[in-house]
Amino acid sequence: MARSIDPAASPQRGFIPARNDEERFLMRHIEDLARTAQIRGIARYSAFLSDREQELACAALNRAGAESFRFEGGWPDAERKVLCLEPEGSYGVCPVCCVRLTCRTQAGAALPAHKDYLGSLMGLELRREALGDIVLPADQPGVAYVFALEPAAQLIHRELFQAGRTELTTELLELGEVPQFPHAERELRTATVSSLRLDAVLAAMLRCSRGMAAELITAGRVGINHLPADKPHAAVFEGDVFTVRGKGRYALTALPGKSKKDRAIIEYFQY
Repeated sequence: MARSIDPAASPQRGFIPARNDEERFLMRHIEDLARTAQIRGIARYSAFLSDREQELACAALNRAGAESFRFEGGWPDAERKVLCLEPEGSYGVCPVCCVRLTCRTQAGAALPAHKDYLGSLMGLELRREALGDIVLPADQPGVAYVFALEPAAQLIHRELFQAGRTELTTELLELGEVPQFPHAERELRTATVSSLRLDAVLAAMLRCSRGMAAELITAGRVGINHLPADKPHAAVFEGDVFTVRGKGRYALTALPGKSKKDRAIIEYFQY
């Protein structure tokens, strides 16, 4: 695809402050954890946080003056992570654990998908914030790794026997026993759009009409970076992640410039 690369850096999406009571409560909770850790010199940990919640947590930590913290998800590329506040000299133990699930099924039988595992975990009446990532390594068909807070991991180990219609065996692992997972190979795609509006970019990603993309947005089926998006004309930025209910999730990886026909070039992949 012919292009003329714009040497200027692509604009980035700025921080979006807390938009509702739930997000404001999370920020106050994080500030309380940080102050307790600082004043009393004891380790404190959050539940699992989404990308958006991690962003809010960083803002709350900055407001509280916290300098020493980290996020732990159990594996290097984790999306959902626990905030760890561990002052020097404290002896906290990170609550993240891992449960390996192994399918008991005949060769060639259909294996559970991510949604099947998540549905079975929710059937145990676990809170979502007690669960981290669910990883299905490409090199281990029929095996899934569930990262969870310690009490939830114990419950999964004791009570989870099935995902979908497939029987499972479970094994608790120390984080040091979790193998390295192969990086997911995702096909990077390129398209051109008339403008960097949400409806135009979404139409290119979904390969549908702009009108259909606008209908998905106004119907409340689209989110950007874990926040609901309801305006077709909303601007998009490099690094944005789009979740379309019933369609999948897409990441806008780059905005390389413009084509010879003065259309904006986008690079993206589908998870």
